[in-house]
Amino acid sequence: MSITRVLSAAMLAVGLAAGPAVADSSPSPSASEDSGAPTQAGTSFRTAAEIDQGQRATASGSTGDYLYWSFPADAGQRPDVKATVKLPDAHAGQTWQLDVYDGLRRRQACQYGAQTRTAAQGATSVELACVMRTVRAWSEPWADDPLPGTYYIRLTVVDLTSADLGQPVSAEVKVDSKDIGGSAAVDGSLAEPLVPGIAVKAESAADGSSSDDGSSSDDGSSTSKSAVLSSIEPDGGWSSGWWSDRWVWTGIGGVLAALAGIGGYALTRGSGRPSRVPPGA
Repeated sequence: MSITRVLSAAMLAVGLAAGPAVADSSPSPSASEDSGAPTQAGTSFRTAAEIDQGQRATASGSTGDYLYWSFPADAGQRPDVKATVKLPDAHAGQTWQLDVYDGLRRRQACQYGAQTRTAAQGATSVELACVMRTVRAWSEPWADDPLPGTYYIRLTVVDLTSADLGQPVSAEVKVDSKDIGGSAAVDGSLAEPLVPGIAVKAESAADGSSSDDGSSSDDGSSTSKSAVLSSIEPDGGWSSGWWSDRWVWTGIGGVLAALAGIGGYALTRGSGRPSRVPPGA
């Protein structure tokens, strides 16, 4: 009975310890209000409209335009990008495409989702989706893995008739993500997230010519602020890259292994020396 009580108490403690890990693996909450979401899109990478995850951004344009948005994604997240294009009342068949690029402007592959779709003649709208691969905290320089930083969304039409060129359309974009947790953790992290302007900031800090607050250089001459082209980051800031719920499950595995050893010893050691056998026998 004592072994049963010990095992029950240990399993209860394991369940309590696993609670935060289970919570971390749930999908991240979406923003409840879209009042701060942009109502127009950029026309290039440099002018991409910044949106947070969970925001529903809108924009108006014309068929043939390139529409750009940017959003932050941190290690362990699997972004899910969705876009809806509302088409004019009268149009021929046309094909729309949704592309996602990372902070190095490398086109990222989609795990699944309708990244390219064709709207039939007279269709009122077309919906696109791209579920990216899980963002890694670190990767080899030659690899094409998604890394923490800014990601760019590009929405455009890739096939249409000349008669439909320039017709007004409206687009709606939203980015959500699922926190994958320790199953996607790696032993390493980037020194800085891949966001626009980070190289300029690092260079300025290294040569002492300027600082983030726009202070003067060492020789007394005044300098302007460092170029920071991205002002968005995940809620709570960028992760450090070393902690994940894998540590919790590793500890739980160690506790279970110790309990299994104790239980096995208790079952195999027997009841001891029989009472009929004298101590000196």
